[in-house]
Amino acid sequence: MKRFVTALAIALVSSTSIQQASACTGITLVAEDGAVVFARTQEWGTFDLNSRIAIVPRGYTIKTALPGGKKGLSWVSKYGMVGVDALNKDLFIDGMNEKGLTANLFYNEGFTKYAEYNPSKAATSVSILALAPYLLMNYATIDEVRKALARIQVVGVMEAAIGAVPPLHMMLTDRSGKAIVVEFTNGVTVIHDAPLGVITNGPTYDWHITNLLNYANIDVPLPHRRVDDLRAMKFGAGARLYGLPGDLTSPSRFLRAAAYASTARKTPDGRETMYEVFRILDNFNLTVGTAAAEGGGEVNQKGMRSSTIWTTAYDTKNLVMQYHTMHNRRVRQIDFANIDFNAKEIVRVSMDRVKAQDIEYVSVPSKK
Repeated sequence: MKRFVTALAIALVSSTSIQQASACTGITLVAEDGAVVFARTQEWGTFDLNSRIAIVPRGYTIKTALPGGKKGLSWVSKYGMVGVDALNKDLFIDGMNEKGLTANLFYNEGFTKYAEYNPSKAATSVSILALAPYLLMNYATIDEVRKALARIQVVGVMEAAIGAVPPLHMMLTDRSGKAIVVEFTNGVTVIHDAPLGVITNGPTYDWHITNLLNYANIDVPLPHRRVDDLRAMKFGAGARLYGLPGDLTSPSRFLRAAAYASTARKTPDGRETMYEVFRILDNFNLTVGTAAAEGGGEVNQKGMRSSTIWTTAYDTKNLVMQYHTMHNRRVRQIDFANIDFNAKEIVRVSMDRVKAQDIEYVSVPSKK
């Protein structure tokens, strides 16, 4: 099989612009027929990531690199996957494999510290930017992912393009509805159960869950709440959401995402649930100016129409991906049933054939 070295560097500008321009939000909805849908926005207000859809077949040999030129973890892909890359490189920001496991990267700046790189453990070490494809190409369930994470070391690799180690955490969801958030705190890989299926950026995931308690006394007084009693937490609609913060910070977006997801309309199946996740995530779109105003360093926004450059949704039961972009709000779909995962090459498809809104022109009767 063809071998390739995963190219895992995003040419970012500075750690300040990374923190301010990356304001992604993810939610999970479950249909009445059990279909689990995870969807997320990808915010990047500094420059266009030029992302593509990348389809990786089974049987591909992957090699990764570590500091000092050492070879890191390598593998032959067991499962095919579909993901979104960046900057014309095999850097996967999110994706789903043919077993319905999804993995999505989110910035967690200021709260991430990876394990110290140990050259003697190079064969079982993987860069944070190679972690998502490793998990998607080799495992089918959250339980398998947990065991895999216990066997490897996730390390930060300095990227010359940004002069820093990208500070990331990750949400994974499988078709059963199990979800976890994987974080790297004080050199330790920490796995949080994520029953709400909601994620934004820093602080750490457990902080966000605790913070929810400040807004959970809708029907039951706060003293009766427990941090682990998430099922008891109810968010109402309309006036009952009065007091939720409306700013764009990560804690505020987490609260709104949890509230909107918990009050989403009931949907019968995955197809209808896709409608709902896109409508909810429309509440989290960022304009170009919103992110750029707070970002630092060199900014190149040529050709950008939004800081929310694309939104993806994954139906883990029916194995369907849908997305729209800052250029074209029309939802496009990739059905795994139509993919040849026994292909020999990675297939890359532009997210936008034309960077323009697909507009339907409606004919109306002319005046007589």
